[in-house]
Amino acid sequence: MDRNSVISARQVQGLIADGHTIVIYNGHVLQLDSWLHKHPGGLLPIAHMVGRDATNEINAYHLPKTQRLMKAYRIAKVKLPWTNLTPPIRSNDCCVRGEWQEEKTVAPTDDDDSDWSSSTLPTSTELVSEKVPEVLTTAFDNDTDKGTCVPIVGSERISGIKDEEQGSICEVACTLRKRPSRTEYIASLEQDEIDSDMLDYPSLDFETQEAISKEYGALHERIKKEGFYQCRYSEYGKDAIRWGILFSGFLGFLYAEWYITSAVFLGMFWQQIMFVAHDAGHRGITGNFVADTLIGAFVADFCCGLSIGWWKSSHNVHHLITNMPEHDPDLQNVPIFSTSPSYFRSLLSSFYNFTFVWDAAADVMVRYQKWTYYPVMALARFNLYFLSWCHLMSPRSKNLGSAAWTRPVEIAMMACYWALFGYGLVWRTLPDWPTRVAFVLTSHIATMLLHVQITLSHWGMPTADLGPSESFPQRQLRTTMDIDCPPWLDFLHGGLQFQAIHHLFPRVPRHNLRGVQGLVRVFCEKTQIKYRCYGFVEGNHVMLSRLEEVTKMAETLLKCQLHMAKTGDSGLH
Repeated sequence: MDRNSVISARQVQGLIADGHTIVIYNGHVLQLDSWLHKHPGGLLPIAHMVGRDATNEINAYHLPKTQRLMKAYRIAKVKLPWTNLTPPIRSNDCCVRGEWQEEKTVAPTDDDDSDWSSSTLPTSTELVSEKVPEVLTTAFDNDTDKGTCVPIVGSERISGIKDEEQGSICEVACTLRKRPSRTEYIASLEQDEIDSDMLDYPSLDFETQEAISKEYGALHERIKKEGFYQCRYSEYGKDAIRWGILFSGFLGFLYAEWYITSAVFLGMFWQQIMFVAHDAGHRGITGNFVADTLIGAFVADFCCGLSIGWWKSSHNVHHLITNMPEHDPDLQNVPIFSTSPSYFRSLLSSFYNFTFVWDAAADVMVRYQKWTYYPVMALARFNLYFLSWCHLMSPRSKNLGSAAWTRPVEIAMMACYWALFGYGLVWRTLPDWPTRVAFVLTSHIATMLLHVQITLSHWGMPTADLGPSESFPQRQLRTTMDIDCPPWLDFLHGGLQFQAIHHLFPRVPRHNLRGVQGLVRVFCEKTQIKYRCYGFVEGNHVMLSRLEEVTKMAETLLKCQLHMAKTGDSGLH
C-alpha cells in the first residue's frame, strides 16, 4: 500500500476487522502491529485508540521526538476530517484475556457517521411522573401481559407524596405497571446521565467537536511556545527542603522514642514525595524516559513500597478513557464503592480482565459508601501494596517492550523498601506489637489526603459515555474537576488540585499548572465547555453527593427486587 494514497473509511474498518492495529494521526493511517508489544506504556492505551483520530492524545502524551517516530508506521492517508470509530476493545462483546486482544467486528456502512448510537430506552423522567396515577397508568409494555416493576430513580422525589409513602410507590408500580427488565432499567439510568450531559455540554455534532479540537491544538501550541513544558528545577529545590524537614522529624522522634509522632512525620514524608513519582511517571522532570523512570522507581518503589510500573499501567489508561466504568481502573471498586449505575449490571473490566459482579455484598456495602469513604481512604495504602505486587507478578509487567528492564529494577527496589521499613524499622526498631501496629496504622493514615485528592477530582463527575464523536478535550473537562486553593497551599495538594488541566496537558510539570489555569479558563469560555473548579470542602460535598445518589439508585433497585420476590414474580432479572 502506498503511504501517500488516500484510503476510505470502509478500508480502514476492513483493516481493523482483519485484526490490524490502526490509528489515525495527523491525517495518516498508522499500522502499529509491530509496535504494539514494544510500546513502553503497554498495549491497552493503544487499544483504546484503534479506529480513532488520536492526534490530540499522541501530542499530549508524547514528546516531539517520539511523535516523529510515528512516520515509520504510516501506511496510507485518510481524508480529513475523520469520523471516529468505536475501538474493538470498547465493543459490548469484546473479551479480554490477560492483555488486550482485538475482536473482529462488522464494519458499518459508509453512510454512518459512526457506529455508536444513543439508546432508545425511555429515561427515568419518562418512567416516573410527578403524580401517582400517572406512575401507575402509563408506558405499558404490549409484549407481555405480566406486570413488572418500574423502580423510582433514587435521586428523584415525587411531588405531593409524603416521605413515608415514597417507599410504597415502588411496590404499587411494581404490581400494576408494565416495565422493562432489570437490564433495561439500568440502561434507562445510564441514558438519563447521557441526556443530562448532552444538555450541559457542547453539541456532539462534527463541526462543534472539530472546532473544539482545533482550539485545543492552538492552546497546546501556545503552552509549548510560552515555556510551560520547561521544568522549574528550583521548585524541586524548595520541595527538597520540605522533604528533609519531614524525614528528619521522623528520624528525630524515632530516636527520642516518640513513636506515634515519628509515624506522622513519616506518613507526611510519603505523601509529599509521591508527587515526584507522579511527575516522573508523566516524564515531567527530565523528559528522558530512562531518567524519569529511575527517578519514579526510586521514589515510589524504594522510598514508598509502591510500584511505579503498576501506577503507569493503570494511569495511562485512566487518562485516555477517564471515568468510563468498563475501562477506567480508577473507578472499578465494586463491591466497596460504586460511582455509576452501570455497575448494577456487573461489568467486565478491560483492564483487570475481571468481572466486577454486583451481588449481595455490593448491595450492603454501597448502601454505606458515603460513610465508609474516608475510613477506606485512610487505609487505601495497604491496597496499593497489594496491587503493586500483583502487577509485578503479572504478565502485564513483562510485556512492556523496550521498558521490560523496569520490572527487575522495581522488584529490587521494593524488596529494599520492605527490608528497611518492614524488617529494619517495624520489626527490629519498634519495641513491641502494640507499638508496631500503632506506628504502621498512623503512618499510613497520615497519607490519607493523597488518596482523597486522587479520587476527589473524578468520583463526583459524570461517567456517561457520549460516544466516539466527543473530542478529547471535552471528555477530559467533562469528567474531571479542579480544586481551588490559595497558592501557598499548592505544596499540600502537589499539583493534583489541577486535575482537569493536568488531564488536558499531562506532561506539563506540576509547578507550571497554576500558570496554565488562566489559559484553560479562556479556552473553556471560547468553547463553552464547563470548567468545574470547587473549593476543597465543596469538592468533597460534590463527590459525596454523587456517592449518595448512586446509593439511592441501588436501594431502589433492591427494594423492587425484594418486593417482586415476595409476590412470587421477580420482575427484574
